[in-house]
Amino acid sequence: MEKAAVFQWVNERFGTQPEYLWERSPGDAVLRNANTGKWYAIVMKVKRDRLGLPGGGSAEILNVKCDPLLIGSLRREKGFLPAYHMNKESWVTILLDGGVPEEEIKNLILLSYELTSVKKGRKRG
Repeated sequence: MEKAAVFQWVNERFGTQPEYLWERSPGDAVLRNANTGKWYAIVMKVKRDRLGLPGGGSAEILNVKCDPLLIGSLRREKGFLPAYHMNKESWVTILLDGGVPEEEIKNLILLSYELTSVKKGRKRG
């Protein structure tokens, strides 16, 4: 799944438009849950060496919030890495290089959206 396909799918599914927040990285975008304002995904282009990948150049990645119980098993699969620039206990990085099936990426985006749908309130009492 490529970046453009991710953006098209989240727009159709959630009505989300990418937000380009960084002047120094104009192609990088966040996807925000409209109900809570929380980020549920980030699409970035990162140098391969920063990701611990062989070869030169850059890789397109998608960071999604994830159930901590899933993260360990996902990171053992091809196409998944520890979260780049995010909390590695609750986020995972997916390489957008065609190695991860589109349905799996969509399911992880859905999970991330759900995980960011509920605002945590203060405990009373």
